[in-house]
Amino acid sequence: MNYKKFIKEKIKEIREIVGEEKALSVLSGGVDSSVVTVLGYKTLGEKLKVVFINNGLMREGEPESVVKTFKKLGIEVEIVNAQNNFFRVLKGKTDPEEKRKTITAAFYKDVFRKIIKDNKIKFLLQGTILTDIEETKAGIKRQHNVLAQIGISPEKRYGYKVIEPLIELRKDSVRKIAKILGLPKSIYQKMPFPGPALSARVIGEVNPQKIAVIRKATEIVEKELKNSGAFQYFPVLMEDKATGIRNNKREFGNIIILRCIESVDARKAWPTKLPWKLLERITKRLTTEIPGVNRVCYDITPKPPATIEYI
Repeated sequence: MNYKKFIKEKIKEIREIVGEEKALSVLSGGVDSSVVTVLGYKTLGEKLKVVFINNGLMREGEPESVVKTFKKLGIEVEIVNAQNNFFRVLKGKTDPEEKRKTITAAFYKDVFRKIIKDNKIKFLLQGTILTDIEETKAGIKRQHNVLAQIGISPEKRYGYKVIEPLIELRKDSVRKIAKILGLPKSIYQKMPFPGPALSARVIGEVNPQKIAVIRKATEIVEKELKNSGAFQYFPVLMEDKATGIRNNKREFGNIIILRCIESVDARKAWPTKLPWKLLERITKRLTTEIPGVNRVCYDITPKPPATIEYI
């Protein structure tokens, strides 16, 4: 594939679609949304509004880190606080697909639509890739950014058009384009992160307390495995509890599943054979630094039959 030619074609395509109008790019800091944001900015300049939605489900310090990174690239990013919106709509939801649909609706119907209406914008740029569509159509799991491909017209339902420049690419190709566009290594080699963010790593109902647990667990796991060379690694907070012992007393505590996998484009994946001492160290940190966590399990299931994420 000629990536430089692809970039030129997409810039031309975005310019022809948007014309003299304005567009919105919702940046998460992942490689897909970052590439789309840079493509949009190269095409539209100040006619592109870039926002980071703080949904309360992100990793520690992520909103501020993304803003800082893109400021160095000359792109201003506005943080939109929508935490209350997401925790409110997720209350009582336990079914994985219902949670994903709820998050999709909160993004597109509530948060995005308000920003677009307030700023008189007609187009939304987003980083949907081919794997997102394939998994959604196959019924494996619904990706929050897949709409038209499953019969949802964003223009009719939400009042704006969606532009998806990366829809024919997989993750490995997006990374190569990110590098050509001049994005830093911290972006183009960044691990995949789910659209529903940390809510995809909480089994059962999502609330601020559970997110606080999985956020701390994520911080520990990412620090410990950053040099592993793995494609993706993360913890998952289970809904079930386990009996444990703390301070010579019985404790009914939380279970953390550790996931670390190898892959090229996320279509297939296999577990990383982590050193035993490293697993012991991670387990010790999770069970001593996070109150209430008393059990850690390592998931060695490949994809398929498992998916990479749990929800």
